[in-house]
Amino acid sequence: MSAELDNLLRIILWVALIAILYLNYRAWQNDYSLIEQQRATASASQPLSQQGVPGVAAPAPQQAAQSSAPVHVRTDVLDLDIGLIGGNLQRADLLRYPREKGKPELVRLLNQDGATTRYEIESGLSGPAGAARPSLLARFASAATSYEMTNGQDELRVPLQWSDDHGVTVTKTYVFRRGSYRIGLEYHVDNKSPEPWVAATYAQILRDDPKVEGSMFRAETRAFRGPALYDGDKYRRLNIEDAVDSRYSEAATDGWIAALQHHFVSALVPPTNEPHRFTLAARGREYLFTALGPERSIEPGMTADFPLTLFVGPKLQDQLQATAPHLELVADFGIFTPIAKPLFWLLSKVHAVVGNWGWAIVIVTLLLKVLFYPLSEKAGRSMAKMRALAPRIKTLQDVHKGNREALMHATLGLYKEEGVSPMTSGCLPTLAQFPVFAALYWVLLESVEMRQAPFVGWISDLSSRDPYFILPALMAVAMLLQMKLQGAPPSVDPIQQKVMMLMPIVLSITFAALPAGLVLYYVVNILLTMLQQWNINRRLKLAPA
Repeated sequence: MSAELDNLLRIILWVALIAILYLNYRAWQNDYSLIEQQRATASASQPLSQQGVPGVAAPAPQQAAQSSAPVHVRTDVLDLDIGLIGGNLQRADLLRYPREKGKPELVRLLNQDGATTRYEIESGLSGPAGAARPSLLARFASAATSYEMTNGQDELRVPLQWSDDHGVTVTKTYVFRRGSYRIGLEYHVDNKSPEPWVAATYAQILRDDPKVEGSMFRAETRAFRGPALYDGDKYRRLNIEDAVDSRYSEAATDGWIAALQHHFVSALVPPTNEPHRFTLAARGREYLFTALGPERSIEPGMTADFPLTLFVGPKLQDQLQATAPHLELVADFGIFTPIAKPLFWLLSKVHAVVGNWGWAIVIVTLLLKVLFYPLSEKAGRSMAKMRALAPRIKTLQDVHKGNREALMHATLGLYKEEGVSPMTSGCLPTLAQFPVFAALYWVLLESVEMRQAPFVGWISDLSSRDPYFILPALMAVAMLLQMKLQGAPPSVDPIQQKVMMLMPIVLSITFAALPAGLVLYYVVNILLTMLQQWNINRRLKLAPA
């Protein structure tokens, strides 16, 4: 009876795994189920960007971009346009990240490509109502129409200049560094006017985020997409369709705000130890996420600097950590973060040695198998002993035929006498390894380091599904061989046997939509488990004929 319980628990665990995967898929779909009527009913009388900073009005959409040609900037990793109206980042292409592997089109984050995909980082200095300030409406001047980082150049500075009629000059400088997606933004104010000059920094992400259809076969549709922030104490994601979140407004120190999508992010990081107010305004699928700093007064004849840090690019965790505290949280591993972060660290260290993420997964799987070896060894021995007891259990079934309660007590007594535990032989190892399995899933889904990373042969992207479903098929074969090696436990009835034989096929179909790197981990894990069980059987001289 205990063997039947063991098999039943195994089946429940596998079904639970399938159910969890399915429910996650449904939850992700729900996250992106959009109310299309919102856009139709939303008021279009005022641009959303006008709500960002008090006292700063906004131009009509696209009007500013058409009034002056942008300044073109190219580094070794970014290709950008900076508009002279407002001095804002209007376009950003990522030179090392094609949209599709092997094709020339690049990932484009910031853009003014259309009314439904507008995505800009706007910034400026605000001041008293009616006062002239270098805001998103102001016209800047540039000494050149283009800037390019040359070979051997580690830093590229792009200065824009604004002045008023009273002797105040503001230089807005973007600072780019080789190999980095971190962008410095510096305002230098020179007040040669006869009066104090009051200003506050602001920066905002303006994005019209179109609907993304959910799909089991496209990992990017299952990742969070929208605004997120760190308020100096905790990280949280905001739902722009929620009545409370869509009107978020809180003061924060040592925090940051960001716009997330799968593998990529844009973020605004205010100076440390300086309070800022973070506000979110949303209308339909368009949102404006703003960080507004405190006012400062520059006396006549004095100068002042207003620094800010931007990040526009992939969620590379080393660069995110170097940009701001806890900014690496935008690579969101969910509730499995405590396991996923050290797992990613281990994968990164192995990858630094072997140079291939696929082989790194194989080696880390081996290391995890070593870590879980004592538990797996105990389970394997218990399973082998249970098979050895098959003749005695068969005798008990004949003796207690028709009396299930007596059979259960007799079987449990036999297990106790021989020191065998059905839970140890199957359920506990599976339960213990499930959090690692789930954490690895999120590491593969969220880590841009593995985006389009090849393994061998047909596996050209470990973060996407196997294009030919070879790994899922190998997984099904490996599971069937594992079941044959382990042998059917005693007292398994024909119906249970059929269910157990179907389980590898059901799971391989489920895994077919998951990242190839995750399936690779599972196949290697099964093969190592088989090798370990064979060794246990050999040592106990209980290998099946």
